[in-house]
Amino acid sequence: MAISILDGIFNGLSVGSVLLLAALGLAIVFGLMGVINMAHGELMMLGAYTTFVVQNIFKPLGAFSQLYIFFALIAAFVVAALMGLVLERGVIRYLYGRPLETLLATWGVSLILQQFVRSVSWVLVVNLALFCLLYFGGLWLVRKRPDFEQIRKLAIAVLLPLSVGIALTVGSLLGKSFGLTATKPWFGAQNVDVTAPKWLQGGLPIGGYQLPYTRMFIMLLTVLCVLGIYFFLNKTPWGLRIRSVTQNRNMSACLGIPTAKVDALTFALGSGLAGVAGCAVSLLGSVGPNTGQNYIVNTFMVVVVGGVGKLVGTIVGAMAIGITDYVIGTGMLSTLFTAIQPVSNFFAFFATTSMAKVLVFVLIVVFLQFRPAGLFPQKGRTVDA
Repeated sequence: MAISILDGIFNGLSVGSVLLLAALGLAIVFGLMGVINMAHGELMMLGAYTTFVVQNIFKPLGAFSQLYIFFALIAAFVVAALMGLVLERGVIRYLYGRPLETLLATWGVSLILQQFVRSVSWVLVVNLALFCLLYFGGLWLVRKRPDFEQIRKLAIAVLLPLSVGIALTVGSLLGKSFGLTATKPWFGAQNVDVTAPKWLQGGLPIGGYQLPYTRMFIMLLTVLCVLGIYFFLNKTPWGLRIRSVTQNRNMSACLGIPTAKVDALTFALGSGLAGVAGCAVSLLGSVGPNTGQNYIVNTFMVVVVGGVGKLVGTIVGAMAIGITDYVIGTGMLSTLFTAIQPVSNFFAFFATTSMAKVLVFVLIVVFLQFRPAGLFPQKGRTVDA
């Protein structure tokens, strides 16, 4: 029984660690800007696929390949952060103060990213790169004209179809020249597998149970990320600017803080943390285009239960939901209450992964009736959209 309880606590903490990694970035973004980012799961997915790519790059390097995970963490953070920066500059910044529109827009972005991963190939990459070069390069040149505001709509009307036409034509010619190899998707719709380094395989034996090294690594990674975020927010100039904008955006702007840059940095930071979470998730199972969808709902639950914009609340919420979900889903509570048959039967009914989530949802709804602002509600002035 003691081993079973240890197993439940450890695995619950490991599930909570994954949720915490995924929710850290979302908590920062949601707490600062009030943006409901439905594409956060897809940013995790990009981090997971980046890990897969880095793993394949390091395979020919022999013994050195066992260190790929450290380079994958950096690459996943950078790729997801850059995508988040593009998302904020291209979409989100036009929708501040309109939460419903941000929800719909980011949901659309999430569908685009899912399909992009299924379809991405050399031809598609060339098409996108050429389109961006022609369209944004053309706009940059036109912007230098003194009458740019007068001809802006005309410039867009001319550059957009022209850039699309040239990019598609070059992509078509490239596909015909190089054959099917050029148009073959890199990943496709099927899942891909990331193999943990040999030093992360196996586990630490404790009695008759093993603590998997992979999950211990994820828990350590989570602790380092939390400490890093805490240090950044409390000890660095940009972290203090982020906290200032979180408490009062208008006053921060009056004091000379560049709120637009703070928003962009915050979104990039939150997205980068999602990429790190995707790297961690890839060590637990196969990765597919729908990987992010398995975590997005739980991450929002963590943020809401913990309290919007509160780091300690995110930590407590992630661990509470992770442990509760695991303990209920594995039937541990049913076993513990065997002597009380009605209670045991109740928990046995929810002793599956899907039904455990249902019960956790119900418990969260009941909890929010008494604590609608979460475990650690934000004090002082709230963020004004």
